[in-house]
Amino acid sequence: MTTPDSIRTAANRYGSLLQICCLQSPISYSLARPVHAHMIASGFQPRGHILNRLIDIYSKSSKLNYARYLFDEIPQPDIVARTTLIAAYSAAGDLKLSRKIFSDTPLGMRDSVFYNAMITAYSHNHDGHAAIELFCDMQRDNFRPDNYTFTSVLGALALVAEKEKHCQQLHCAVVKSGTGFVTSVLNALISSYVKCAASPSAQSSSLMAEARKLFDEMPNRDELSWTTIITGYVKNNDLDAAKEFLNGTSKKLGVAWNAMISGYAHRGLYLEAFEMFRKMIMSKIQLDEFTFTSVISVCANAGCFRLGKEMHAYFLKTVANPAPDVAMPVNNALITFYWKCGKVDIAQEIFNKMPERDLVSWNIILSGYVNVRCMDEAKSFFNEMPEKNILSWIIMISGLAQIGFAEEALKFFNRMKLQGFEPCDYAFAGAIISCSVLGSLKHGRQLHAQVVRYGYESSLSAGNALITMYARCGVVDAAHCLFINMPCVDAISWNAMIAALGQHGQGTQAIELFEEMLKEGILPDRISFLTVISACSHAGLVKEGRKYFDSMHNVYGVNPDEEHYARIIDLLCRAGKFSEAKEVMESMPFEPGAPIWEALLAGCRIHGNIDLGIEAAERLFELKPQHDGTYVLLSNMYAVAGQWNDMAKVRKLMRDRGVKKEPGCSWIEVENKVHSFLVGDANHPEVRQIYNYLEQLVLEMRKIGYVPDTKYVLHDVESDLKEHELSTHSEKLAVAYGFMKLPHGATVRVFKNLRICGDCHNAFKFMSKVVGREIIVRDGKRFHHFRDGKCSCGDYW
Repeated sequence: MTTPDSIRTAANRYGSLLQICCLQSPISYSLARPVHAHMIASGFQPRGHILNRLIDIYSKSSKLNYARYLFDEIPQPDIVARTTLIAAYSAAGDLKLSRKIFSDTPLGMRDSVFYNAMITAYSHNHDGHAAIELFCDMQRDNFRPDNYTFTSVLGALALVAEKEKHCQQLHCAVVKSGTGFVTSVLNALISSYVKCAASPSAQSSSLMAEARKLFDEMPNRDELSWTTIITGYVKNNDLDAAKEFLNGTSKKLGVAWNAMISGYAHRGLYLEAFEMFRKMIMSKIQLDEFTFTSVISVCANAGCFRLGKEMHAYFLKTVANPAPDVAMPVNNALITFYWKCGKVDIAQEIFNKMPERDLVSWNIILSGYVNVRCMDEAKSFFNEMPEKNILSWIIMISGLAQIGFAEEALKFFNRMKLQGFEPCDYAFAGAIISCSVLGSLKHGRQLHAQVVRYGYESSLSAGNALITMYARCGVVDAAHCLFINMPCVDAISWNAMIAALGQHGQGTQAIELFEEMLKEGILPDRISFLTVISACSHAGLVKEGRKYFDSMHNVYGVNPDEEHYARIIDLLCRAGKFSEAKEVMESMPFEPGAPIWEALLAGCRIHGNIDLGIEAAERLFELKPQHDGTYVLLSNMYAVAGQWNDMAKVRKLMRDRGVKKEPGCSWIEVENKVHSFLVGDANHPEVRQIYNYLEQLVLEMRKIGYVPDTKYVLHDVESDLKEHELSTHSEKLAVAYGFMKLPHGATVRVFKNLRICGDCHNAFKFMSKVVGREIIVRDGKRFHHFRDGKCSCGDYW
């Protein structure tokens, strides 16, 4: 017969057994299940604390379905059961169910612990605004927050704080509550100030000072206190202060040391990062996966192949049988290191030997193939991936766009959407860059509309790509309008816009924008100087270009590299200042490479400086014997000078070495289709009508003074044949087709892979006047806007 005493005895026995299960948390489910089964078999009806304990064990064992079943069987679940399930659903990432249990709980049953559980749920699931809003509700409902409350809500604040007042308001609440001496609360408050200080929207410089003041006044500091303040200084780029703190503690703070290494790496201070790692070993601080991944990443970014291999060996030697959560991130870092050092085969070998791989592993090796331009292997690997995320698609889209496979990149973009992936701003950026390569303005505008529709109009990556797209499609005014209306711009935005103005022959405007960038307090980088010197070169602004080149090292501490020297030599040679160009070459701290000699040869071609041109060509034959451009430029120089025998020798040398000239190609987009033309094209279906149209157009042009400039015919033929050959140039065919097919008055936009021919340049000036339309031609170097008989380049090109 069941008596109250026997029920009490059974309850105590089951309670004791379940208490043991709770202590053995990793195997609690396997221990608790038979105890629960025995209760059911014996007819024991658990109540109160025993049910709560079972719910707790099932929740912590990830058996939420069992926990929820027991919860639903209770007629009136108490606050303990409700709090337990809120925490369990939060751990599983199901905020919706956590919130439902919270909302279904009557106000009279709630307590501070219950509110803490829900605030913590929001905080742990990165919904900072909801956590803060619930904290305010808790106070309005007259529940007193405790130190656990403030620790959780301050953690939530750290996710969303952007202004000093956000931190100050909760700081005041902490002081009023009397929890301002609790170490965990102060640590959380310091973390909030630190993260707010690192926010791009934060304007006050006192945030880190307030965090430091809190730290100095703490009655008790633990390892987290030291780690928080040190990593805070690192995140706010004050590495000196971080180092001072690190040296001032005797605690072995592995996280802080890792943060220091990462901070130095982020600033490009690779030697300091390596030195920090060396001191870490000497101080016998425990190395973890974050240490190894940080140092291996430094080796990858610094190009230290030998040191990276040594790190690989050191990891294998010191970490025997690493756990998967350690091995995987280190192996991922090693894969990145090897492909960045050009050893994709080793990267693939590490990938193949990994006992476990995650999606990061697959994306990293995919990036490796894309970055070394092994696109066939990349596509094959992409198709083999067991799982893909949006990053996988971005890698392929951006990679194809950057190496010129623009059409294929756009196909991948469309494939991605068809497979149910919603494009992000980086995916849009890759697709937009593809439109830049193709010169497809209509498609680019469609993508711009989609960017706005998806809410990415404030994205830097999409905005910068759109600036480049509009500029490279010949609509520089649209690029500039976009630039000035972007809510936030960075150095890349400024560089893109300066480059756009320079490419369109607006050198003075490019300089003005560069000066405006300096006034905004944005320091120019190596790309900034490349763009502004190029803009000066295209516009013939020699004095200004020299000034900016000289200021690189003297004013801004940027050491000119070979590309910068090539640009300044190009500037001087275009202006015919060959003696100055030679002086610059002699002053270089390294031997001139191919880009330098190419700039010199191009200038010689423009001004007919044959002797210096021959010297430059001979050096290029040594450095790049298979590059067709050198042979073509030298051959053209001889042709213009009428030295046909010398031209023939160059052409023969080219044939003997198996070098093939890249054919000149021009294309135009008409009715959503790209039409391509080669010189003397006979394959286009409407080629006869194009030639007839051109013949009539040239007659009209002759009436207002156009005379074909036969010196640009690079063959020794009769005069009438020379004029005919000029009329078959690919850019003339493309422009004529645009006149024929585009609506009356529409701008004709033509793209060419090589430098525009001199006679074509002159002819387009006359065409623009005869037809009364604007012609925009993008060649391999720059844009030419022909309007009313004039070109935007002022004939300086």
